[in-house]
Amino acid sequence: MPGTMSSASSISQQPSVYSGRSVFHQAPTFSLETFSNRDFIVKDFVESLSDNAVPPNRRSGPASQANAFDPKPFIRTFEHALNRMAELSGDLEQRENELSAAVRRAEAQHASTLQTSDRKLEQIRQSFNGLDSQLDGVDSNSVNAVVKIGQRLEELDRQRTKAEDTRFLIQCWLEVSQRGELFLLEDIRRQGGDGKVRCANLARQLIRISQSLDPESWKQDNGSSKHVNGVNASHDASKPQQRRHNTRELIEKFSETLEKDLLKSFDEFYRRENFDGMRDCAKVLHDFNGGASVIGAFVNQHQFFIDRSQLITEEVGGDAETWERLADPDAEPPGVEPSLQSLIDEVRIVVQEESAIIKRAFPYAEQVMAKFLQRIFQQSIQQRLEMVLEKANTISSLAFLRSLQAAQSALSTLTDDLKMHGLTEAPEPVSPQITLVLDQQFDDLFVPYFAGSSYIEREKRNLEELYSSLLFKFTIFHSRRRKAPTTFMKSLAKSGSEMLASARDAYVERLDSSDLAPAQKAMLLRVAGLKDAENAKAQTEIEVSDEDGVLSTITAKRMLKWLAEAIGRGLELSGGNETAKDVSALLQILIANMSEIYLETALDAANDLAASQENNTKNEPDLSYVPTLKPAITTMHLLSTFIHTVLLSLAAPNISIRKSMARSVDQTMETLENKVNGILQHSIDVILNWTSKLLSTQKKTDFRPREDPSSSGPGNYLELLQTPTCQSVYTFLSRLHPLFLTAITPGPNLTSFFQEIALGLRALLFQHFQKFQVNAAGGIMVTKDLTKYIELLRSWELGDEFEAGVVEALTEIGHLFVVGPEALRER
Repeated sequence: MPGTMSSASSISQQPSVYSGRSVFHQAPTFSLETFSNRDFIVKDFVESLSDNAVPPNRRSGPASQANAFDPKPFIRTFEHALNRMAELSGDLEQRENELSAAVRRAEAQHASTLQTSDRKLEQIRQSFNGLDSQLDGVDSNSVNAVVKIGQRLEELDRQRTKAEDTRFLIQCWLEVSQRGELFLLEDIRRQGGDGKVRCANLARQLIRISQSLDPESWKQDNGSSKHVNGVNASHDASKPQQRRHNTRELIEKFSETLEKDLLKSFDEFYRRENFDGMRDCAKVLHDFNGGASVIGAFVNQHQFFIDRSQLITEEVGGDAETWERLADPDAEPPGVEPSLQSLIDEVRIVVQEESAIIKRAFPYAEQVMAKFLQRIFQQSIQQRLEMVLEKANTISSLAFLRSLQAAQSALSTLTDDLKMHGLTEAPEPVSPQITLVLDQQFDDLFVPYFAGSSYIEREKRNLEELYSSLLFKFTIFHSRRRKAPTTFMKSLAKSGSEMLASARDAYVERLDSSDLAPAQKAMLLRVAGLKDAENAKAQTEIEVSDEDGVLSTITAKRMLKWLAEAIGRGLELSGGNETAKDVSALLQILIANMSEIYLETALDAANDLAASQENNTKNEPDLSYVPTLKPAITTMHLLSTFIHTVLLSLAAPNISIRKSMARSVDQTMETLENKVNGILQHSIDVILNWTSKLLSTQKKTDFRPREDPSSSGPGNYLELLQTPTCQSVYTFLSRLHPLFLTAITPGPNLTSFFQEIALGLRALLFQHFQKFQVNAAGGIMVTKDLTKYIELLRSWELGDEFEAGVVEALTEIGHLFVVGPEALRER
């Protein structure tokens, strides 16, 4: 049958899991290892059994045969597989039983061992309790005896150790003194570790022994001696000479070799970042010579100093615009010079990183950290700081001072950051020793710039130069004014002229000085508003305008701003040690320039012009000086406020200096106020004089017009509101009110000023009307004129009470000319 033939063919082609190629079906072969394999998958295993159950001839037969399913091979295959798995399950159960029995035997053995250990531990505890009871039961004498025995044993052990060390030391000395060798020390040195420490200690002791037992070797110069082989040459040559060796030279050579060996090992450990090895070498060298050599080697060979030594010749950076801003008194300072700031940033990083290495590599980390910081500040930072300040000094005095301030602030921040970081004590703050080192190094950097009065002298010279430049055209203008051939020159104060000439000449000499940097000269000329120094020297060729001789609050504010910057810089740099003294010196400069040269000169000019107008009877007085009062009074207020708020407050701790400054300020302000009062008094006189001149033009017929009101012609004034003289006086005085209102700040001073003019006007009117005969029609004109005058006075800031009194007086004058005698008696 075809189906039978196909089945037989498939049986004959079974896979290797079957034992042979018999036509009878054989069971598949597998073992426990098949299931214990990590890659074993049940699905794959079942599929392999199914694949092997179908003979190959059935799988490759025709399609009609392949469609006929024969379950018998599968049944036989899975039956054999189940039988085999049952056998394996029996074997597995047997092995499990054997292992369980072995585990029970091991547990029994473990329990027996624990019982034995418990018994032994109990025996030990009982023995200890017994010994403790015995010790508690003995008397104090026995205890003291035991303690003494222990102490004696310890003492004997120390003596034995000391004796062994002494014996070894004697052997080394005999070896070096008799044979000139140090093999014993060499053997210890080669052992490394603690052997090098012991070797260093022995070498130091041998040096002391040599100094005591072989003093001749220490009297030699460069290893030579007047002795021959250690014996005096004057001895008889026939006597036998014992050969002796220069122990000092031998021991020192060995010490040098030991030191070089340790330094070399330290350097190798450092390159390999073996901090334990570095620590061992550092400890030995510290015991040997205090650690000076290893500290020096560590610091000198540090990569930071090697790199920085190559950059020390690098020029100070910064573009021209930055340096120009640094020298410009009106510009904000740009800050720290870039190369110095870069160095500070690098130092901050290097020191913080290196502190961790020092802490791990040195048993005496603070000592090493101190040396490292000293080298950084004294070499790298100080050299760069000097270069920056030298460059700034070639620019201008102000550039030097600003650079000094910026550098001091940046370095102060650096030291504070290092203190807060902790360095070798991180994360805790630094130790007092390192704090002292940082503070000392920081102070030493700036000692040359604050020695004596050098700093404040720089500040004074800088302010004097700036003030002289700023006021140069102002002094030129007023010096020419004082040379003008005017009638009031005879009354000028000679000291004022001399002060202007002195300030001008000092400024010109300073510009012509050879020690003045070109950049600073250009800056001073720019502040002065000049083009070049030749113009400054040729004073007659300098073009000045009226604006150059007028006071300006902007100029005053610039002067105060420059002084405030100098004071703030001084407080930050000097630390307040000589604050009162320095502030007093700066006050004198401020008074000399802002008060004496600037304010007093302008006020004197205004006073001279006002005085020259008193006797002017031809033309209307020139009151062009009045607008200068406003900036003068404002500047005086700024000056007084600044001095009392800043300068006197800073000088408060020193009572004597503050009193002296207060007296000087009071005198200055009194002088300025007197000059302002003088100008106002001259102005009052000028105004009243010209008013009197206008009143003198009053015609006698003005108050005696014709009695016929119907008549026409120039003699009929009844139709007029006031007389022409009254109108001219009103016009003149009306122009004065807004002029002085803008010049004097509204307040008591302005009120007093107008009250003085009002009283003077009233007196002039009293005298004026006494000179004229008035008829009935003229009385009406008098009343009209007085009404106009009253209208004028009411427009002024006179105060209600004062105004009422003046108005009432003038009104009563008008009544005298219009009221009849009978009515006047009744009033």
